[in-house]
Amino acid sequence: MYYSNYNRSPDERDYIEAPSFRVHKEEPPKKKNHFAVKITAACLTCALVGGLAGGGIILAANGQRLAGSSTTIYDATHTPTVLNVSNITSDKQLTLSEVYAANVGSTVGITTELVTTNSWGQQVAGGAAAGSGFVITQDGYIVTNYHVIKSAQSIKVSFVDGKTYNAVLVGGEEESDLAVIKIDATDLTPVKLGDSSALTVGEQVAAIGNPLGELTYTLTSGYVSALNRPITMENSVAMNMIQTDTAINNGNSGGPLFNLYGEVVGITSAKLSNQNSSASATIEGLGFAIPINDVKGMITDIIEHGYVTNKAFMGIVPSNVSEEAVQRYGISQGVYIESVEEGSAAEKAGIQQGDIITHVGETQITSYYELKIALRNYKAGDTAVLTLERSGSELQAEITFDEVPKTEETPVQEPQQDTSYPNGGFYWPYGFYPFG
Repeated sequence: MYYSNYNRSPDERDYIEAPSFRVHKEEPPKKKNHFAVKITAACLTCALVGGLAGGGIILAANGQRLAGSSTTIYDATHTPTVLNVSNITSDKQLTLSEVYAANVGSTVGITTELVTTNSWGQQVAGGAAAGSGFVITQDGYIVTNYHVIKSAQSIKVSFVDGKTYNAVLVGGEEESDLAVIKIDATDLTPVKLGDSSALTVGEQVAAIGNPLGELTYTLTSGYVSALNRPITMENSVAMNMIQTDTAINNGNSGGPLFNLYGEVVGITSAKLSNQNSSASATIEGLGFAIPINDVKGMITDIIEHGYVTNKAFMGIVPSNVSEEAVQRYGISQGVYIESVEEGSAAEKAGIQQGDIITHVGETQITSYYELKIALRNYKAGDTAVLTLERSGSELQAEITFDEVPKTEETPVQEPQQDTSYPNGGFYWPYGFYPFG
């Protein structure tokens, strides 16, 4: 309800609300700006003409007008990319789609029936593990991780085309987490092995595998985050790894890591996982792959002999010299020799229990991990000069490395005491876990 004053002209008239309402003053109507309207119309005309000239009419032709409405839904008009796998070569960089198309047929899913030991010490068959692998030869040799097939009673391999095969274990090297299996097949398409030493941080890479054992033949991609990353696995095995933010999960283990030339540069193997309660933040973007250069020779060895023959073998039981011993007693940091095997290369070189290895050739050794990395530069039959500390004195010993005994799965025992961890390694509350 309003009170008004009719003594004023209409343009000056105030309309006053009752006391509980707002004051409203009627504004005189504004004059239209015909010039602005003309300019706007001109702009719209130009836009319409430009749209017609630039292909706007094509979009309208492919659009769907909604009934009773001026709204239009437009369909995409680009031509889908058709991949011709026969034209894909490794002499030029590929798109991720081309990497996948060229290699998904060479990537396999692996399932196993496991043999476990119960609380009474009896071996029991049951349980299944899932992992990945990749074809290395046309006649059926396949590479995967050792932990994927460890304790397996049976191994089954499946391809993206639906074909499945029973596989047998040719051989493996647990310390390097490497295994080769074989299926009865011919005319397979093997992958091409690349050069992992040519990788650079920031380079794009991709993995094909079977995450969770269910999401088969999945492509994930990312970048090389770090190279030569030293890590210690949950079983205390020290390994040299490629670090990547490419998604690696359960079921990816043993699968290939590709560069953009479609070449295998690594074997996806582990992920940094949080061991704390479920309330803790999930760790993402920290995956690891074995550099393919570290295992090329081993793969050939396993195919030819069933085990790794050319790995340098010393015949010692090592342990790390603790930081406390270095500081308190002035002992050199290195690898302490707990014992020497009779008849081994170490015994023949004059190495004794209690010696401390400080150098292999020119390479300084401060931990068992560094000794393992240094020995990768040698094979059976090679000779190296070791620098030792014995009772406070420095001496040198020339050693000719033995071949790894065929009956030994792990040629050098793990340290009795391991209180030091390599630079860049991770320890509790986090752990590196090999994923099946």
